[in-house]
Amino acid sequence: MGLASMPALQSFGLSALTLAIVLGIAVGNTVFPSIAAAAGSGVDFSKSTLLRLGIVLYGFRVTFQEIAGVGVAGLAIDVVVVASVFGLATWIGTRWLKLDRETSMLIGAGSAICGAAAVMATEPVVRGQAHKVSVAVATVVVFGTVGMFVYPWLYPYLGLSEHAYGVYAGSTIHEVAQVVVAGRAIGESAASAAVIEKMLRVMLLAPFLLLLSSRIGAPAGEGEAKSKIVIPWFALLFVAVSGLNSLHLLPAAWKAAIIQIDTVLLAMAMAALGLRTHVGAIKQAGAKPMVLAAILFCVLTVGGYALNVGVARLFGSSM
Repeated sequence: MGLASMPALQSFGLSALTLAIVLGIAVGNTVFPSIAAAAGSGVDFSKSTLLRLGIVLYGFRVTFQEIAGVGVAGLAIDVVVVASVFGLATWIGTRWLKLDRETSMLIGAGSAICGAAAVMATEPVVRGQAHKVSVAVATVVVFGTVGMFVYPWLYPYLGLSEHAYGVYAGSTIHEVAQVVVAGRAIGESAASAAVIEKMLRVMLLAPFLLLLSSRIGAPAGEGEAKSKIVIPWFALLFVAVSGLNSLHLLPAAWKAAIIQIDTVLLAMAMAALGLRTHVGAIKQAGAKPMVLAAILFCVLTVGGYALNVGVARLFGSSM
């Protein structure tokens, strides 16, 4: 978190979560194996229980009033982006690239919704292994960072107002931090619209997880039916916390403290995932995850632009 607060790293959109998993992987493949027997249970607690708690508290970053600010058009754009990108990721990943379903879904969730946070939230539902989560996080970090620099460069050629550009960036760039950087590069109006649109995508995480859980169900075994639905309660609590935050009952100082605690919890979870990730497993995954992420990046950039323009015309919004 100290590194993430440095201006030089902030300019690259590197959040505490990204840095935590990178440092976790570095330690996990050097020092950690010698202390894994003693520290392993704490690491596993961090990447499971603390992860879910962190996702729940993430709701304090979102209000329903902010969501209403982007209107029906903004909601329509985000719903189409989330559904189409995740669907394409699963189909292309498993059918064309012959990736396993868990990796395809994790990359799809990270690209479609909110980067590393979405990957981590999806992991308990798809039951992905640590190295698959790390691979997925790596892909969304790489292409989200690319988008953070490419979008401001494209702005003069897009024919969009600052507000419309912000909605476009918020609906298609991976990480919240990257959205902020891409928006502020154009102006405060663009940054505000980008963050609000991005927070709307974050809000879609809960219904997405519920639908995904209903499709996947519980693992078969010992008298348990495959069709049984596993409810990700932390997703429902995330919505509840967002609703509480929308009432503006907490003092600003309390809310800031809770968000700081949430960042600590999520950073611990990311570091724990990194500690449980072996470089050999990532190498074994090969180039296919990166190819899938690159395809999704192109879909988000080009298809997302066409979608934003089309929806704006449909709803009569000004571009």
